[in-house]
Amino acid sequence: MSTAIADPRLTFALALLAGMFAQALARHLRVPGIVLLLIAGVSLGPDGLGWVDPRQLGTGLYAIVDFAVAIILFEGGLNLEISRLRRSGAAIRRLITWGALVTMIGGALAVHLVIGWGLMESLLFGALVIVTGPTVVGPLISELRLRPKVATVLEAEGVLIDPVGAILSVVILKLALSGDPGSLLLAQSGAGLARIAAGSVLGVAAGFMLARALRISRLVPEGLENVFVLSSVLLLYAGSESLLSHSGVLAVTIAGVVVGNTRSPVERDLREFKDQLTVMLIGLLFVVLAADVRFEQVRSLGWAGLGVVVALIVVVRPVGVWLSTLGTDLAPRERLFLAWVAPRGIVAAAIASLVAADLERAGLPGGAELRALVFLTIAVTVTLAGLTAGPIGNLLGVRLRRRDTVAILSAQTLGLALGKELQRGGVPIVFLDSNPAGIRRAQEAGFSVVYGDALQETVMQRARFAFVRTVVALTANKTLNSVFVSRARDRFSVPNGLVATSEMGVGLVSEQVGSGEAKIVFEGPHDVERWDVRGRRGDVGVEYFLHIPVDAKEEEEAAGSIAIVGMSEHFVMLAVERDGATLVMDGDWQFREGDRVAIALHLPERDDALRQLRDRGWQPSPMNAEPDEPHPETPDVDASDSAGETDPARA
Repeated sequence: MSTAIADPRLTFALALLAGMFAQALARHLRVPGIVLLLIAGVSLGPDGLGWVDPRQLGTGLYAIVDFAVAIILFEGGLNLEISRLRRSGAAIRRLITWGALVTMIGGALAVHLVIGWGLMESLLFGALVIVTGPTVVGPLISELRLRPKVATVLEAEGVLIDPVGAILSVVILKLALSGDPGSLLLAQSGAGLARIAAGSVLGVAAGFMLARALRISRLVPEGLENVFVLSSVLLLYAGSESLLSHSGVLAVTIAGVVVGNTRSPVERDLREFKDQLTVMLIGLLFVVLAADVRFEQVRSLGWAGLGVVVALIVVVRPVGVWLSTLGTDLAPRERLFLAWVAPRGIVAAAIASLVAADLERAGLPGGAELRALVFLTIAVTVTLAGLTAGPIGNLLGVRLRRRDTVAILSAQTLGLALGKELQRGGVPIVFLDSNPAGIRRAQEAGFSVVYGDALQETVMQRARFAFVRTVVALTANKTLNSVFVSRARDRFSVPNGLVATSEMGVGLVSEQVGSGEAKIVFEGPHDVERWDVRGRRGDVGVEYFLHIPVDAKEEEEAAGSIAIVGMSEHFVMLAVERDGATLVMDGDWQFREGDRVAIALHLPERDDALRQLRDRGWQPSPMNAEPDEPHPETPDVDASDSAGETDPARA
């Protein structure tokens, strides 16, 4: 144990591993990660096992904190989309200005009246608890699936208010350290505005330069884009701090917003890299900083400390939200929810630790108590939000319904047939297409259809992708299918992506399937273009089959014979019904006895298809229509009408 305490390398490594383990456990238990991170930090710190002693890191601790906060804020800005901010701009602007002012004054009054701290200490606490933090708000929004307007306001406030709180804390700290706050008030106020101006200018300039560099393919070699951006962000932060202290937090945040809203070829990889890096840094920082807080310091606050936190939750936050959202288009229920949810995160913890260290170096009292109260605020607000935000959101009606919709790209023969089967099973369906012929066919079949380029976020929003559980890409363009599934997952967190392809090998689809990001739709690769031509000729019908297991060797031989003679296009398995639920068939589906499958058959080769299916354990179901009856969603079209049409559903 003594070796661990004395070795800063072991302290760093243990904190890093403990942070990752705590976050992994939190996901399994479905509890806020910060709660377990705080517990891990205290348990491993000097008040617990003594394995993690932040003091052993010396001044390097604060360098780690600075750089980690810079990366976290950049990542938060990276995920903040300006197009969404415009719709709730007034509420967001007021929350990070008037709302921040109310929180600072209200927090200062609460701690002054309840605990009796002095003016500067009280104002410092008020400034530190302004921030809500993207690291806790982001996961909460994803878990709760809030209405877009509420989610946008909470997310934007969490990202943009962090620099505001940090800069205000620094200004007040300078006043506290000066010994003569009155004479320096005007000067420090001007310095605060200078920091905001410098951070904004540097952030915008650096953001555009980074975005431009990422779009020049030959400038940054492939595979080095992520580390190039990481290095640039750290340089931006350090450079901003050198030019004007404490302007770096705003600079990296704004740079993240600029890069995130300037599309680049490496956008997805960059976001994924920054997400993973942020998770690692959050775990490290919370464990280290929590270990540096002594339990005795928190306990010494007593009920008065808890009373201050309660005042922040039930008085200060509601007043700030009410004033900030007055006259906006937010409904009363949405305003109530915003007033209830304000968890503090890693930025508050980091800045509180830095402020406490500055007070300690200056020989001023109160630094330890200030940090302890901030950590108590973090623990209570995060726990409260994690446990109650869901029930409160349901009560106020600000949560979206569960994901249950299937979105199908391309209204062609197999897509319409699949949609009909899912609709028969009570699954909501929406089609996306930019081809007028496909749009017309889907509308005539009674489906909900969204016209436009399916890769555009606005088109996905019109299709209400917040409700989508599964996307099915059925165009003949494999690259389009792959990009569509990726964007649905990245921008709307759609959990399931299915792509059509005629062959497996190299390319985006193969990479996605190999990495588990997508699955092959239907039971395997199919030529959807060929099936569309067949459907427009009236040569496609849908029948139903029950699975009766056969000898495994016989089924393998049957499947092998199909592959050898190239007869796989006689049928397509569309959807499977199991235990009363209807699901899209995919290539990984494991059949069991009693599964009922809707299968599209090429009618001229129906006998061959039935023989192949029978050999693989499929028997006709009693609910079948007449064999020669075309599927109702595959309208008969004269063969001459389809001549020359190769892909009527390219998006």
